Amino acid sequence: MAQSKAQRRVMRNHARYRGRHEINVVPMIDMMIILVFFLIFTAVFTKTNILELNLPGADSAVPDLPEGLNLEVIIRKDKIEVADRGTGLLKSVPASATGYDLTGLQDYLKLVKTKYPDKTDATILLEQDIAYDTLVQVMDTVRVFSVGENSWTYGELFPDVSVGDAPT
Repeated sequence: MAQSKAQRRVMRNHARYRGRHEINVVPMIDMMIILVFFLIFTAVFTKTNILELNLPGADSAVPDLPEGLNLEVIIRKDKIEVADRGTGLLKSVPASATGYDLTGLQDYLKLVKTKYPDKTDATILLEQDIAYDTLVQVMDTVRVFSVGENSWTYGELFPDVSVGDAPT
């Protein structure tokens, strides 16, 4: 079977360039290495503060606690209640038009801490529709207090905080 000149030329070119259809990945690897170094050196490293919370599990039962105070701080829409799980309400701190009275709460918690100096845990219980900012402020109030006016020194009240839903 006779082939034309054009067809023979096409076959010669195919034979000459056979195996040259591979992708050259070396430039792509070089670019990836440059990008990795660029991303590492331009990354912003920030200090993250982590606060550990003991959240109750869905199926976990409350363990038997030893005799003594089981401190609960219940945040309601119109007041903050300090209670003992076994005996009930200890003090109620009403909220004003400007917000919750966190200094009154802190003063009472200091009094409780003087009676129970070894106690380190407290439970914060929230009603529904309480703002997250309020939770954080109350949590900070329960955990630590400022020593002196405008001081950067803090004392410890009840640093082991658990969070849950308030009883109705």
